[in-house]
Amino acid sequence: MKEAVLINSVVSVLLFVAAVIHLLPLAGLFSAENLQRLYGIAATDTDVLILLRHRAVLFALLGTFMLVSIFLPQWRGVAIGAGLVSAVSFVLIARTSATYGEAIARVIAADWVAIGCLVAAAMVCWLRPSIV
Repeated sequence: MKEAVLINSVVSVLLFVAAVIHLLPLAGLFSAENLQRLYGIAATDTDVLILLRHRAVLFALLGTFMLVSIFLPQWRGVAIGAGLVSAVSFVLIARTSATYGEAIARVIAADWVAIGCLVAAAMVCWLRPSIV
């Protein structure tokens, strides 16, 4: 029983860290200045500002879904998969670009942390499905 509680706690912490990383862009919803801090770009074009703010909402949904999966283990697989698609796709898109700035490099670093957490959580869930 102690092992089950420990393993469940580890998966919960891993999901929490990945969720927080995905919730960070939510700050961009509230102002162009926050978006500039997050991504290092001045969103002076209204269309770009709308797209980035919408992106913040989508990340908030994904982060919230990961948080919910902490309490509803039957949703963990889907939450982990969605988080991995999000983080891995961003890293791949950024890596295939000719250049990117310091702010994007920070996002890539955060996504690598999220990827590590989500892969570890997936492995635990796969190796110990009866516990988590």
